[in-house]
Order: sequence, then C-alpha cells, then structure tokens
Amino acid sequence: MCLFCKIIKKEIPSNIILENDNFLAFHDINPKAPIHILTIPKQHFNSFTDVTPETMAQMTSFIQEVVKEVKIEESGYRVITNIGENGGQEVPHLHFHILGGTKLKWGHFSDSDPQGHF
Repeated sequence: MCLFCKIIKKEIPSNIILENDNFLAFHDINPKAPIHILTIPKQHFNSFTDVTPETMAQMTSFIQEVVKEVKIEESGYRVITNIGENGGQEVPHLHFHILGGTKLKWGHFSDSDPQGHF
C-alpha cells in the first residue's frame, strides 16, 4: 500500500485541511511555500496519466474548495502535479500541490539539464 493510501486510511497521521468522500487535502510535510497543501483522490491512481476525466472534473471542484478554505483564491496560487521519475513524482499516487501565501518564483528548473533534449 502506498504512503498516501495509508494517509487516506488514517494509518499515518496528517494535518487535514478538507476531506469529502472522494478526496483529501492536507499540509505537505516539506513545504515549499507558506501554504503548501497536497490534494489527493481517495481512489488510487498512480499519476495523472491514469486518472479518469470524471475524477479530474470532481477534483477541480475540490481543489477550488481547498483554495477558498485557506483563503488564497484572491491572492493567487499554483497547482502542480508531477508525473513519473523525470517529472519529479516521488509518491506513486496522483496528487496535486497547491502552493500559495507568497509571491511565487519560477526557479525550480535551475537543477534540470536540458543538454541534448531538444
């Protein structure tokens, strides 16, 4: 069972922001911004590649609820999902990072190596 499935089953504690029958949102344990929340479906999908359009439609509404709950809908935020090893995915369960609470920079590509990939 993956880490996030254990969090869903409450086998591992998390700081929950919002939860419904299908989704869970909780604070990231290694935040990259003042507000860094992970939003996951309770149904296991390895990544965005595997998710159904119906689940994504519901997840969109849930993410919008989370953003309102933490009061960053006006100031702005970033929603990110990493897919696969080269995309930086560390946990093989679909999840979205919601980052906000400050003016976000776009410097995360500084560690990539674009040599020979064009």
